Amino acid sequence: MTFADLELPDRVRDTIGTELCLLPDPTQDVDRALTRYHRVFAALPTELLQQIMDFGRHNDSPGVMLVRNLPLDENLPPTPADGEPSTAKASFVAEGVLLGLTGLLGEPIGVLTEKAGRLVHDVVPVPEGARAQTNQGSAVFLNFHSDITYDTTGRYDVANPDFLVLNCLRGAAGNDALTYYADARDLCAELPDAIVETLRSPLYRLNAPGSYTRSVGEEVLSEPVPILSGAARFPEIAVSANGTRPLTRGARAALDTLQEACRSVAHAVRLQPGQALLINNRKGVHARSTFRAHYDGQDRWLQRTYIRRNLWNLRYRATPEDRRVHY
Repeated sequence: MTFADLELPDRVRDTIGTELCLLPDPTQDVDRALTRYHRVFAALPTELLQQIMDFGRHNDSPGVMLVRNLPLDENLPPTPADGEPSTAKASFVAEGVLLGLTGLLGEPIGVLTEKAGRLVHDVVPVPEGARAQTNQGSAVFLNFHSDITYDTTGRYDVANPDFLVLNCLRGAAGNDALTYYADARDLCAELPDAIVETLRSPLYRLNAPGSYTRSVGEEVLSEPVPILSGAARFPEIAVSANGTRPLTRGARAALDTLQEACRSVAHAVRLQPGQALLINNRKGVHARSTFRAHYDGQDRWLQRTYIRRNLWNLRYRATPEDRRVHY
């Protein structure tokens, strides 16, 4: 099973929500906030707590998990129009939910080329990015992809997040936004062996994320890498949303077949307020449908974290100013 669905009891939701209402803006001291959130989320029933923690622990756990009936901010300001944090947000329940779930999976990280290194990402439609293959888009289908990180080593599939958490503050006005997840295990079971073999060969170059290439004004491609890797029972996948460049005709055909298979096996989730989606960024790829954006303060608003199981293997990228923020 590659999809899990959990729902908090009302009593637990209210207990956690009451605690989170009392806590300040976590971005002022994230380590302190994460410690507080560990205590708050101890109110989860043991069975639910273990399922979330096991999601981040084990090879054979689901690759995506929907957590429902989470606490909400009582008064939510307009959706920010520029993709920046809202200056009108007076409570931090959503941030507490996001970072509380994050702390059960690992450590939140920031990357300077994504949301200026912030640990909490506001994911909203932005007019100038409407047709971009980024989290600012709305008017085009955001292709199945991994969230990858530009790295001077030439490998964009090494320093990328292990997990993402998406917490929904406000749903799309037309209820027309879908998030998709396709697990590499399901894909390998669906694809012919010859296609899997090609995808496991270093016949692809990943383009750096759009947030990075916009700053340099051109494509910045990785070394030749496979799209699929890892043990046959527990495959890993890495695909760039901003473009994956096949090096042969056979590699291109395999990539096209992969994208078709993603649509065939994908789980679809219509995120609503009070719901969060936990995504394993190595076990699978995710996508987003088109949706209608009005830019009127009532558009879809998610908050996202990037998560590593630990920060040790990223120590060569850490900035002197902040040990959680990386080049």
